[in-house]
This record gives sequence, structure tokens and C-alpha cells, in this order.
Amino acid sequence: MADKKYKKIVLAYSGGLDTSIIIPWLKENYDNPEIIAVAGNVGLADELDGLEEKALATGASKLIIADLMDEMVDDIIIPSLKMGAKYETYLLGTAFARPVIAKKLAEVALEEGADAIAHGCTGKGNDQVRFELALKRWAPETDIIAPWREWDIKSRDEEIDYAEAHNVPLKITRETNYSKDKNLWHLSHEGLDLEDPTTEPQYEKEGFLEMGVSPIQAPDEPTYVSIGFEAGAPVSINGEKMKASKIIEKLNEIGGANGIGIIDIIENRLIGMKVRGVYETPGGTILYFAHNKLESLTMDKETQHLKQKLAVDYADMLYNGKWYTPLQEALTAFANEANKNVTGEVKLKLYKGNIIPAGVTSPNSLYSEELASFGETAFDHGQAGGFINIWGLPTLAMALLEKGKL
Repeated sequence: MADKKYKKIVLAYSGGLDTSIIIPWLKENYDNPEIIAVAGNVGLADELDGLEEKALATGASKLIIADLMDEMVDDIIIPSLKMGAKYETYLLGTAFARPVIAKKLAEVALEEGADAIAHGCTGKGNDQVRFELALKRWAPETDIIAPWREWDIKSRDEEIDYAEAHNVPLKITRETNYSKDKNLWHLSHEGLDLEDPTTEPQYEKEGFLEMGVSPIQAPDEPTYVSIGFEAGAPVSINGEKMKASKIIEKLNEIGGANGIGIIDIIENRLIGMKVRGVYETPGGTILYFAHNKLESLTMDKETQHLKQKLAVDYADMLYNGKWYTPLQEALTAFANEANKNVTGEVKLKLYKGNIIPAGVTSPNSLYSEELASFGETAFDHGQAGGFINIWGLPTLAMALLEKGKL
């Protein structure tokens, strides 16, 4: 633990287990500084209820709730959707939220004249990197406190012990003590029985899934939904125009009800260890599927293939906390340019966890039935022979060399 004393500390605050006990811990171990709690509203919904009362009761001088949902959606999620960025099979839900939250922490710290910024990320996880790289970008001279890298607490059970000893109210019990992260885009579940990869997640158990139901519990009849896009960005559902955050919210309802977007993965964390998590991403899963379908109709082959390659780098960059970098700006510029013709409407059928294409239209369609048909067309098949001879010259040369005839 550092010997340095602080007068004022800005804390990333969600009211969850970690950040709930950090307030009294900071006051105990850093000479009773003023604690300003900052909650980034990235779609926390009812999790904000009672948050100010709880923050003040546990020692914070005030709680600042920053509405960051549209910034997260418009500045980070939409460019990632355009790029088709996935980290392994993970749709980057937690990674989407961290940059905007950290940027707001830096803004508040500078406005309030704080000596330090604190967060509740563990020393094993990705979020400590995401937070701190963004803080270095926006508040480079402000100290960072990461209690998980300092205190003697070793587990979530010991965190609960600390909370009970300091009269910190918690919404969880030791039996429901999953580590969760929720925002507009997703909900993650880690810990408890999920730490054993041989176990089956309790999808049908009441209270486990929060954004929807398991495919088994979904309706026996399919649901149809149409999503409109302009230049790669979603702009409407079933013909009704709305902003992107509202589209995600609506698709969460529709997708969740049909068991869409539940994945159980073992992913490679930034620092190298493998971890298991269950993710709920109903609306995001639908959007990625729909965008990919429209893109296949409207984007030329070379651009589409290069974008698919760059999508891996884009996802790594975001997952690894390097959002506020020149590389991000350059790749985002490519994604925007590549998507300029990705305009149209995609119709999908949702059924018990499945997304089934049901039609796609676009004024920028590159598909020609006249060219693609197996029936009689204007395409001259005879021209293919000359193309193959030229395209295959390197192969022919290698074969002749091996036979000593070159």
C-alpha cells in the first residue's frame, strides 16, 4: 500500500461488490480523503435506483451520474459494428463501455481538482488496462489507485466479509455471487459454478439470465423483424426510425424474448489466462447478423475481405484498451468509408435462439440475377478459359520447373 496521502479521490462507482467496499477502504487507508463517486450510465437501468443513497451512506461526498449511453453507442459500438469486430466470439460488451467511462472519470478528476482516480478492477482482468490506458490519455498527471493490486483481500467471499464488517449493504448473497457486468449492449456472468468448464450453465434457473430467456423457454412461433441501415449504421426497426441506442434497446427486448445472443465461451484474456464466461447480447447479436447480411449484398469483394481481416485487429485493439489511439482513428476511418454503400433493409426470422435470414434489399445492391443465374444469361462462358490460363501462370511455371521443362 502506498504511503502517499490524498485529499480527494474520484472513484469509478457502480454500487457492485468491488466498488461498494472500496469507498470505506480508501477512507481507511488513505487518511480519510474525500471520495467523489462517478457512475457512468451506459444502460444500467434499475441498477441506478438507490445508488446515490448507497454511495453517500458508505462514505462518498457525492455521486455523479454521467449519461454516457449514446456516446458509447455512437462513438464506439457503431464503428465496431461497421468493422464487424469480434474478439474470438465475444461481442466486446464490457470493452465497449470502459473507454467512455474512463474518459468521464478523467474529466471529473480534472474539474474537481482530485489527486487520484480509483477503480475496482482486479489485477487479473482486462478492465484495469482499459481504464488506465484511457486515464493516461485524458489525465496523464493524475495518480491511479487500484485497490485489488494493494489490499489483502483475496476473494469475493472476503469482500463480502469486509462489507458485512463495515455495514455496507449488498444486493447479492454468497450463493448468487456471480461477477456480472451490465450495460445496454450485454450482460456478462463469471465465477461460482462457471469457473468449472465441465458444468452446464443454469440457463433455465430463475434469475440467472436477465436480458432474456433460454432458447428452450422461447416461444414456439417465430418472430419477424426488419432492420434498416444507412451507410452501415442502424436507423430503423420495422420501418420506424429511431436513434441507435433505442434500436439496441428494442432489439434486446425482441431478441431476449426469443433466446437470442447467449454464448458460453472460454476466452483468452489480455494477460494470457483463459477464463470462462456466459454472455447475453440479444440486440447486438441481431445487429451484427443483419449488418453482415446487408454488407454481403452491397460491399465489393476486395473491400469486404480486407475489412474481415482488419476486424480482428480492431477487436484486439478495443479489447486490449487501446481505443484512444491513432490506430483506432485510422481503422475507424476505413470502416466508415467501406460502409458508405451499406444501405438497405434486412428481414430476419427469430426462433428459439436462431437467427434466420428472411430477405434483404438495397438500392446499392451489387447482386445481379442476370449474371448469377444458372439459366441463360448474357455472360460469355468462353472468356473464362483465357482468364484461367493467365491466373494460373505461376502454377504452370512451377509445375514445368519441377519437370525440368522450364
